[in-house]
Amino acid sequence: MISDKKRLAVVLMNLGGPDTLPAVKPFLYNLFSDPAIIRLPWFLRIVIAKMISVFRAPKAQKIYEKLGGGSPLLKNTQDQKDSLEGLLCKQLPDYKVEVFIAMRYWHPLTTQTVAQVKEFFPNEVVLLPLYPQFSTTTTASSVTEWRRQAQRQGLKSPTYLVESYPDAPTFISAHVKFLEPWIKKAKQFGSPRILFSAHGLPQKIVDAGDPYVKQVQKTTEAILNKLPSRPDNALCYQSKVGPLKWLKPSLEEEIRRAGKDGVPVIVVPITFVSEHSETLVELDQDYKALSQTLNIPFYGRVPALGNHSLYIQTLAELVMQKINNNKKEEKRNV
Repeated sequence: MISDKKRLAVVLMNLGGPDTLPAVKPFLYNLFSDPAIIRLPWFLRIVIAKMISVFRAPKAQKIYEKLGGGSPLLKNTQDQKDSLEGLLCKQLPDYKVEVFIAMRYWHPLTTQTVAQVKEFFPNEVVLLPLYPQFSTTTTASSVTEWRRQAQRQGLKSPTYLVESYPDAPTFISAHVKFLEPWIKKAKQFGSPRILFSAHGLPQKIVDAGDPYVKQVQKTTEAILNKLPSRPDNALCYQSKVGPLKWLKPSLEEEIRRAGKDGVPVIVVPITFVSEHSETLVELDQDYKALSQTLNIPFYGRVPALGNHSLYIQTLAELVMQKINNNKKEEKRNV
C-alpha cells in the first residue's frame, strides 16, 4: 500500500568534530579551508589551511585525548535527531518525517547527507541549523554548502531554512530552567556573576556586518528578563584562534575580573547546544583550573541544552512554523 503522506526531511546542521585522533588534521583542514572562515583568495586559503592543520593538529589531538580520543558532538547530535524525529512524527501525523544530520567539516558531510535526503524523495526539506544565533561563519557557510551539493546532485525538493532562533520562547525557557539551580548553588558563596560565554569571532567579520553579536545579545537579554531578578552578569567570548583581533571581552578576562572582585561565577555556554571540546575541556577543565588559581569562591558551568525536552520542543516548533507558513502560502497561490 502506497502512503499518501507527504514526505518531510528535516536536516540538522552543525560543525562536526573529529571522531578519532587521526581525523583531527583533516578536520582542521576542512575548517580552515572554508572561505567563510579564512577570507582570502582560494590559493592563499589552501596554503594557510594546510599550515594550520599541520601545526595545530598536535595541540588539538591532546584536547581530544581528554575526551577519550574523539569529539562527542556526533553522538549528541544523533540523540537530538532521534528525539526530534519522534516528536515530529507525533505532532505532524500527516507527514512521513525523517531527520538527517549534515556536518560542515566532518562526517556525515553535507555531500553524504544530500545523497541520503535525495533517496528519501521528500516533498519538502527544512534546514534546521543547531546554531541558535546566525553567523556568516556557521549558518551561512552550512547553507551555502548545502545548496552547492543539492544543485550538484540534483536535489530539487522545495527547501526552507530556519535562519535563527536567538529568542524563541521555548529556547529561552530551556536556558532559564538550566540556569536557576546554579544560581541557587552559587548564592551559598556570595552574590554570583553570570558569564554568558559565546564562541568568539574576529572583530573584522562583525565589522563587515555579521549579525551574530546582536543575536547573542538578544539571547542574553531574553534570559535575564525571564529570571526573577536581574543578577550581575557579563557577555563574553571564548575559543580565540590566531593573531587577529577578536570580540571582547574574552571569557578569560571576565574570570580574572571576577577573581579580583572575589565573586562566585556561573558560566553559561550561550551559543553551544551540544557538549564538545569547547565546553568539556575549555570550560570544564581549563577555565575551572584558572578560577581555582584565582581563588574564586565558586565556579559553576551550566550544561549545554543537548537533548533536553524543552530544546527538542523548540526545534519541533521551528519546523512546524515553517510547515504551517508553507501551507498558508499554498492557499494564497490557489
